[in-house]
Amino acid sequence: MTDQNALHKALEQVLEQYRESFSGKSYDEENNDIDLLMDVFGITPEIKRENRQYWGRELGMCWQRLIVELCHQTRADFAPALRFGADEPCDLTVGNHAIDTKYRIGSGDSGTLKKFKAYAPLLKDAGYQPVLLMLREDNLPAAITACTAGGWAVFTGNATYQYVYELTGFDIKAYLTAKAAEYKIGR
Repeated sequence: MTDQNALHKALEQVLEQYRESFSGKSYDEENNDIDLLMDVFGITPEIKRENRQYWGRELGMCWQRLIVELCHQTRADFAPALRFGADEPCDLTVGNHAIDTKYRIGSGDSGTLKKFKAYAPLLKDAGYQPVLLMLREDNLPAAITACTAGGWAVFTGNATYQYVYELTGFDIKAYLTAKAAEYKIGR
């Protein structure tokens, strides 16, 4: 049984590290979609557009760390990322699920797509089911197609939250929604 207080404290530590990092940043283009992580940190679409690469990378790492910590705290069959030589095709494993987390896939360059296509068979050959958990739903369709064709089980948006809930018994969407509300109250 997972100690909910310890879990909340561990997840809060991840969020607090990013909150401190983001607090001094102020960073504009056309996407006005907001997600829960943006809400948690008070990042507006305008701020995010100023430096999309930075925010995408940082929010992606935050998402990854939250999911890794959540699975680490709630699953006895958790294991860290797998390595195959220099390649790290997933962020963690739970049982026979090799899970890679992404904030969003916005790159359709051939190198990115080739990597996704190559990693799924590598994981399957090692006995794992490749699972891709994306926070956002505004992903590049070609990249989603490549991932699916390559053998990944792909989850985005609410489907990701549901998968995480079924895997861990913890409602990360409700948790992040509460954290976003705390931010708005504390503003």
